[in-house]
Amino acid sequence: MPDRRMTRRLAAMLATRLDEAQFDEVHDGRDPRGQRWEMKTLLTAVVAAMVAGAKSLAEAERVTETLPRAARRLLGIHRRISDTTMRDALGRVEPDDIPKSLHALVFAAHRRKALRPVDGLPFGVVSLDGKAFSIPGCDDFYAQRQTQGEKSPLIGVVRTITATLTSNAARPCIDVTPVLAHTNEMGSFRHAIDHLAKTYGHLDLYRMVTYDAGACSVENATAVREHNLHYLFGLKGTQPTLYEAAKLWLGSLSTDQALATTEDVVGSNTIVRRIYIGPSTEEPEGWAHLRTVLRVESETLDSGGRRIAHENRYFVSSLAADRIAPAQWLLIIRSHWGVETTHQILDVALLEDDHPWIESEPRSALVVAVLRRLVYTMLSLFRSVTQRSDERRAIPWRQLLCDIRDSLLILTEGHLEGLRRRKHQPLLAPA
Repeated sequence: MPDRRMTRRLAAMLATRLDEAQFDEVHDGRDPRGQRWEMKTLLTAVVAAMVAGAKSLAEAERVTETLPRAARRLLGIHRRISDTTMRDALGRVEPDDIPKSLHALVFAAHRRKALRPVDGLPFGVVSLDGKAFSIPGCDDFYAQRQTQGEKSPLIGVVRTITATLTSNAARPCIDVTPVLAHTNEMGSFRHAIDHLAKTYGHLDLYRMVTYDAGACSVENATAVREHNLHYLFGLKGTQPTLYEAAKLWLGSLSTDQALATTEDVVGSNTIVRRIYIGPSTEEPEGWAHLRTVLRVESETLDSGGRRIAHENRYFVSSLAADRIAPAQWLLIIRSHWGVETTHQILDVALLEDDHPWIESEPRSALVVAVLRRLVYTMLSLFRSVTQRSDERRAIPWRQLLCDIRDSLLILTEGHLEGLRRRKHQPLLAPA
């Protein structure tokens, strides 16, 4: 059970972040006649249920039913909201409209200087990767029709590209782009980059975009450079000419030629990573912007110093090799996997794969997915930036959700005395 101080901190965080999300700006596609709830209140209820660990809209309804008086006034939810009311409202939100609330949250974090790069990085880096979850419903637009075999049921796969600011300690999700049924990650990459640039181009939020080998192509590299950004792409056999040249050039370098090395202890094993860097002296066809080729060697040693795993990975970048130090190159490459951590938290803590909340309507399921990323960003910034002690920053995600749930259930007006919202109004609105 969270103590009084933590309960106050969690309440203030929820109230402030929900204000920053600007749900009142989300277009309400419902018929205004006979509506008992504002869209802002319904979206607030969904987010409040998510941060309290709800696994379904039915559980979200129970959250709104059990809120004490102070929590109701804090959130603006004055009575129980039925799951069908929330479902109907989510079905009337445009999927392209709801990311604006995520962007508003990111803008607010930027204004309070919460998105600075970690020590060791000279600029911001955003990492992109695809994620998918399956539902029984399929519309061949937001959900791609798939089956595992002749006797397997038809499913719809909802896919997105997540953009995570991996240069920041919190690794917040700053954007999400749907991958429509007729295309794939490679085909959606330019749209994701264009959307990022349109949203954040006026900020010096990041200068490099990273993606794994699944998006490595000259077209995508050119798309990044068109926005005056640099790319760092994983390199595999999908680009055979570049890949074989990189292996021939850097693959034979010995460990004493590594330019930077890190060692991490994981359980009883030690993982050693070494980086080898080569400035590009040629321009492969179409790759006029290519400046650097990199190899990262990963070696896993057991407690006795015996090698039990070994891997080489290759990368290409438009940033000149000497623009940053070898240790910074290695940090950027390692940080890329922060986007995978985002996806892991969405699945393990926020239960996206197992509990998408809405299964029959792909469009609504996508809206819920975007709201999950907003919740993830809200909590990741609180956990890794707002919290000051290492102990607090290491709190497990499921424990954080339990603390928020418990805080909402025990909240009293005394907990909120003296706390203020963003615009200096009291946290507790008039009854």
